[in-house]
Amino acid sequence: MPTGGGPAYPQFALDPAPLPYDHTMAPMGCVPADLNEDGSQDLLVYYWGRSPVLFVNHAAPGHNPAASDFRPVELVSPMQVWNSSVLNVGDVDGDGHVDILVGNYFPDGAMVLDPNATEDSRMFMQDSMGNARNAGVNRLLLTRPSGQRYGAPVVTDASNALPDHSARSWTLAIGLQDLTGNGVPDMYLANDFGPDQLLVNESTPGRVRLTEARGSRDLLTPRSEVLGHDSFKGMGVTFTYPSGEGLPMMAVSNITTPYALHESNLAFLPTGHGEDLFAGKAPYDEQSEELGMARTGWAWDIKAGDFDNSGTDELVQTTGFLKGDTSRWAELQELAMGNDELLRYQQSWPVFRAGDDLSGHQHNPFFTRTPEGKYADIAEQLGIADPYVSRGLAFGDVDGDGKLDALVANQWEDSVLLRNTSPSPNRSADLKLVRPGAGGGEVTAIGAQVELRSGNLKQKTQLFPANGHAGVSAGEVHLALPDGTPGRATITWRDGTAMHRADIVVTPGHHTVALNPNGTAVLR
Repeated sequence: MPTGGGPAYPQFALDPAPLPYDHTMAPMGCVPADLNEDGSQDLLVYYWGRSPVLFVNHAAPGHNPAASDFRPVELVSPMQVWNSSVLNVGDVDGDGHVDILVGNYFPDGAMVLDPNATEDSRMFMQDSMGNARNAGVNRLLLTRPSGQRYGAPVVTDASNALPDHSARSWTLAIGLQDLTGNGVPDMYLANDFGPDQLLVNESTPGRVRLTEARGSRDLLTPRSEVLGHDSFKGMGVTFTYPSGEGLPMMAVSNITTPYALHESNLAFLPTGHGEDLFAGKAPYDEQSEELGMARTGWAWDIKAGDFDNSGTDELVQTTGFLKGDTSRWAELQELAMGNDELLRYQQSWPVFRAGDDLSGHQHNPFFTRTPEGKYADIAEQLGIADPYVSRGLAFGDVDGDGKLDALVANQWEDSVLLRNTSPSPNRSADLKLVRPGAGGGEVTAIGAQVELRSGNLKQKTQLFPANGHAGVSAGEVHLALPDGTPGRATITWRDGTAMHRADIVVTPGHHTVALNPNGTAVLR
């Protein structure tokens, strides 16, 4: 539980030794997940140059972590050469255990970071600026605890369940959300150099079934604004429920730099019901221009959170690519306007060096919803408009004061903690949702949904901390109780093959909620 003024968490390095690791490999991200369900968080680290490593936590629940507590284990054996850019976790097949989705960017086997691999025939770039399907193969790995204390889970490769065009897309972000109400998460894959995909999940334990849903186009809508048909550079995705009910708005980051690759962020607003997805129809219209959030720069991660405890989420986005003094957008734009047949060859691409700049002086937007229903970027008013080259975001109440804080992961620069010192008197409740794990511990109830009613205020959220491009938020649900009045929360979760739904009364503060196998929820 976070508390203000307490000691800092100790820092330590995760060393994959004795597993293979050398200068041709580099970590891209880390996702906490208790895969053996013993009550202690394990850590999944994904890389360019090798397949992910699971660091199994041997410490007792509640123990402050140390390097000696983590034992490195290959996630897939034998190790393979992957170039992973995103990893997310959720119970894909509904068996009660979290599964792993890995978005692999450069082709499998390609030694991207090896300076001596200049003749590597597997190393190539995208085969199209707007419809590339030659990336590394995305992976879907089902897990279940082995039953051994501190043991690694049993992993089953179910990647064949991914549609081929999804598996071979250049995926940079994965968003999980149960849009149909059947208790398993649907998937939004944000893809670079080609159409994004919304995959509808109709899986049952041990049997994965995913089908694509697409939006429909009318005479006035450009193809790239239709869900599943865009040719943009999908970089991040988040979900938010402005009305507190129904389907979420889906916000997607793209490259939107003026006088460069002037694409558009995407804001998909719901126009129908979750059941429409089973027929392959995505009931969404793209409204980023109307909402005032179409263009922000070279955008990456995007996340939604309620920073003023008003009951309505704000949106934060990271931007930037390469900071320098000499703009090289003309060279990159020349490549973008060239022949797609040449794009896949490295020799066709510009060579960028120290001092070159590509969208290196943009700020990270902080969008708040206006009374008219649009979004306004108030980063400058908040004093957080410094030009960083940023990649990932993580939200959580780090000091226990009831207000969301944000960690911004920057590239080639120090990361930044944005501590929320808002004078707003609005109150909140942070719920740590846990359920019994197969390994004897309590585990985070990833995928649980919470709907809150407090007076006339409605809120809705689902717990998927690793959604997006990079950065993992706190494994808690943050809810607004503006005037401090208790609210009634309805929690929906899956426990193995059973779906449960329970009501609790929520008061301001940090709470743990135990979700029991008998369908009861106990606030403690």
